[in-house]
Amino acid sequence: MKFFIDTADVAEIREAQTMGLLDGVTTNPSLVARTGRKFREVLDEICEIVDGPISAEVVGTDFETIKKEARVLSKIHKNIVVKIPLIPEGLKAVAWCADNGIATNVTLCFSPLQALLAAKAGADYISPFIGRLDDISHDGMELVRQIVEIYDQYDEFDTEVLVASVRHPMHVLEAARVGADVATIPFSVLGKLAHHPLTDIGLAKFLADWEKVPQ
Repeated sequence: MKFFIDTADVAEIREAQTMGLLDGVTTNPSLVARTGRKFREVLDEICEIVDGPISAEVVGTDFETIKKEARVLSKIHKNIVVKIPLIPEGLKAVAWCADNGIATNVTLCFSPLQALLAAKAGADYISPFIGRLDDISHDGMELVRQIVEIYDQYDEFDTEVLVASVRHPMHVLEAARVGADVATIPFSVLGKLAHHPLTDIGLAKFLADWEKVPQ
């Protein structure tokens, strides 16, 4: 499973890169707004750091506006993936992008039928938002299972399942268990994946014993 980092914070991206865990980046308007920096400035810097897919989201909600934004975003760098909301006008734009060689990540997916439509439109990635479903007492991981099951039935679907709205390490574990292609993970969660109390206890014991070894 590929690991993307869900952030627009360049410092977080650089740190994840040093751990050898980074396959790509996802951003959205909210994440960029938190940086206090210009959108294009942030994207340009991320593209310099990461050699992998970088999702940049449109803000238009009608076909013509999304299409124009997709053109502009795709010209920034070869690794840019245009992030488009899962609405009817967005699906039109996804189909247009597929016909014009522009990679897309269809976002804000909350049902398996939405995911089926995105795949038929030609999306490169589908982003089920599992944490937001959990927030309203729905099983977010069940959505991922259903999408993976549907996509596996049809050889013509090349859309990758990109698990988004990840809130904790168990989301990452379950995404891997059901066969998701990608998990996009906040930096705070990414840092928790390597932690285990027995690892910390074991390391502390080894170091304490080492102090007893004659030097």
